Amino acid sequence: MTTLSVIVPMRDVAPYLGDLLLSLKGNARDDFEFIVVDDGSKDRTPEVLAEQGANVPGLTVIRNERSLGLSGARNKGLAASSGRLVTYLDGDDWLAPGFLAQAVEAIDAIGCDYVKTDHIQVFGRRRELHRAPHGRRGVKLRPRDGIMPAHGKTMVDFPYAWSGVYRRELADDGLLTFDEELLTAEDRPWIWRLHRRAASYAVVSLVGVFYRREVSTSLSQVGDARQLHFFDAFDKVLAELEDDPERDRFRRKAVQTYCAIIAHHLNERERLTPALRQALRTRARTTLRALPQETLAEVRPGLGRERLDLFAETLGIGL
Repeated sequence: MTTLSVIVPMRDVAPYLGDLLLSLKGNARDDFEFIVVDDGSKDRTPEVLAEQGANVPGLTVIRNERSLGLSGARNKGLAASSGRLVTYLDGDDWLAPGFLAQAVEAIDAIGCDYVKTDHIQVFGRRRELHRAPHGRRGVKLRPRDGIMPAHGKTMVDFPYAWSGVYRRELADDGLLTFDEELLTAEDRPWIWRLHRRAASYAVVSLVGVFYRREVSTSLSQVGDARQLHFFDAFDKVLAELEDDPERDRFRRKAVQTYCAIIAHHLNERERLTPALRQALRTRARTTLRALPQETLAEVRPGLGRERLDLFAETLGIGL
């Protein structure tokens, strides 16, 4: 029986693939499988996989001739997996030796639906520890309790799919798949859905994922129309809250985060083309005016003077 399936979507990651494959080898076990989904790479990724992948026990490569996007590649890997536990890893990141075995031991010992871990963000030679934003460690928790408060950083602000290990039953309930309409910010409605609908989780003090930042081919760095998909992502979060019994309370958190993300993209707008900058401003203005005004009034104190001034100066909107 396969204990753990590691799903690794990738596209054009040849310069980083050696680190990834070496780290998978350092985590290999007879009951682990590594499912690599090459999502239509145009660089040497297929060649490097063919040359070095044979050295990684349990590695399977699925090749998409046409790119499906990150969500589609993850979903395809999930469909091909067989482990009773599932995790994800991006193709330009890597793992510390033995980390996966420790994560499996943690989820089995606690007996919860999923565990979330800390990670290291990598900026060239610089390393930063990023801790999951919950103080209680190593105990079973209620996922819905990880959503609030509205004004603080909570578990729905820590949406990284690769920072956790998940039981197969969550996939059976549709909680481990990603929206293929979203080419960025796909993790936002996913993490909200997970925390609203799963029964239990835990935060554990394990550090083993090295998350490479400022990669030129990363979607977070590419300044094209995909960057505006965060609007669609948060619109989905708000729409899905309509049927939630705690929708009024959770809506405050969702609107607070939505406004913060809009401000972030407005501050980063110079990397967009002039046409996309205009599209960003237009959609941001429309979105802020359409959000529930009573909820905006409630979250306004938590947005801060800088964001409120940005909205007024850039969009002509006073909240």
